[in-house]
Amino acid sequence: MSIKIQLSRIFHGVGVLRELETEKAQHMAPVTTTPIINDGPLIAEVDMGSDFNAQTVRATVVQASTIFYDTPATLDKAERLLAEAASYGSQIVVFPEAYIGGYPRGSVFGVSLGNRTAKGREDFRKYHSAAIDVPGPEVDRLAAMAGKYKVHLVMGVIERDGYTLYCTVLFFDSQGRYLGKHRKLMPTALERVIWGFGDGSTIPVFETQIGKIGAVICWENKMPLLRTAMYAKGVEIYCAPTADSRELWQPSMIHIALEGGCFVLSANQFCRRKDYPPAPDYVFEGTEEDLTPDSVVCAGGSVIVSPSGAVLAGPNYEGEALISADLDLGDIARAKFDFDVVGHYGRPEVLSLIVKDHPTNPVTFASTSTKTEEKTK
Repeated sequence: MSIKIQLSRIFHGVGVLRELETEKAQHMAPVTTTPIINDGPLIAEVDMGSDFNAQTVRATVVQASTIFYDTPATLDKAERLLAEAASYGSQIVVFPEAYIGGYPRGSVFGVSLGNRTAKGREDFRKYHSAAIDVPGPEVDRLAAMAGKYKVHLVMGVIERDGYTLYCTVLFFDSQGRYLGKHRKLMPTALERVIWGFGDGSTIPVFETQIGKIGAVICWENKMPLLRTAMYAKGVEIYCAPTADSRELWQPSMIHIALEGGCFVLSANQFCRRKDYPPAPDYVFEGTEEDLTPDSVVCAGGSVIVSPSGAVLAGPNYEGEALISADLDLGDIARAKFDFDVVGHYGRPEVLSLIVKDHPTNPVTFASTSTKTEEKTK
């Protein structure tokens, strides 16, 4: 049995391929995506042979930048990357946090305690315009892309709900059906100025042909009660779109994989200063004078981790990349034999969690509630 590794440097979605052949010593093992050769991302393609005891799922995390303030162009780029991932046989593709709509790194939106600036308000207007409605035409296009390329798609977006924005993850199956969304429960630091807060009604885990899929966004992954809720819902492919490129992110991903007995797929953007509008239209507060167009402002670090804590692919800090690995779903049972955090390792008579999973709307109309009750009778 052989392992075929394909190296692909992405230039605006066009892959330049070279192939290396190596022999596989014993029994099937995942392949990492390091090292990076000549600044080109490594995409692991594994000839897994036949295994009738456990399903194998090919997964890809996308490490690429938004085209900031240009949502149609970002959707075009997303489709090119999705098509390339599908050409390698990927069955699930995970994009970074806020990929559609953009992560406004370095921007302060003119905010200080007790004050807003006119430019900051205009920055928010432009950011609001780049966000998408859910449902809406962009969601329809993403669904069509998932169906066209026959992949399960997990996409980070900025969701516009009236005049409030949410950092959201959208889920689509390989038939092109929109499954639902997760809104970030707790935005981090200044994110709270520009994003609303999700509630317990959007922390889903979807049962699909390739396993149970859910997502937790960036520093939500540090919230142990939220993680516990995901484990209780049976998540098997735990997606962690993020904006955190620090090396400290890696042990968190490994810990979650071990704690939850699940695969963890973490996707982050790789961005340079030139991927954002130039100053003074867009300013990286406090660092703008030190940046050149090629300065890296987000270094990626996308990674795929197995339920045993083994790093299957990545982390990549070198550039835009498609980072892939084959997931042996049998590894989930093997890991949970040792530790099942909401099963045989739970102590519900001592420790328990209540999740309030209903919508928390600021305004409820009695007529709407009455109609809903009538429909359920």
